[in-house]
Amino acid sequence: MVPYEIERKYLIARPDLLNLANLCKIQKISQTYLSSTEGTVRVRRLEEKGQVSYIETAKRALSSIKRLELERQLTEEEYNRRLATRDPRRQTIHKMRYCLPYADHIFEIDIFPFWNRQAIMEVELQNENEEFTLPPFIRVLRDVTDDPDYSNHSIARTIPPEDEF
Repeated sequence: MVPYEIERKYLIARPDLLNLANLCKIQKISQTYLSSTEGTVRVRRLEEKGQVSYIETAKRALSSIKRLELERQLTEEEYNRRLATRDPRRQTIHKMRYCLPYADHIFEIDIFPFWNRQAIMEVELQNENEEFTLPPFIRVLRDVTDDPDYSNHSIARTIPPEDEF
């Protein structure tokens, strides 16, 4: 089976985090992009309930919604070694991820420290035409699936300004 990532991405009004926390699994993520000549490669430090894991991910875009994605677990030592090959044009992204189960999907809401009023929400799909229901208590500002400025890879280089709403 080919490891594809198929997802839709939305810019949303920042939700009430106290209410959201009761519904979600919460992860603290530090994400660093590496210098690479083939696609996008990143390493991630992920902390959840005091447990830390390290993951390397390589992605290659096939369309705005679909990517080839290869992931592997790293040891802390491997992670630290990989950090030495960081892309100097990009800063490490720090975010809190709220994994919200709703209507048979998991919506991942990323809260960044540089935005006060907005966040990014993603939903992973089984195929490009899969239908899904957005959580009605989340205020979607716009679909940014096709907007490269809202990819984490781009945000690590240039943070888009907050929308006026």
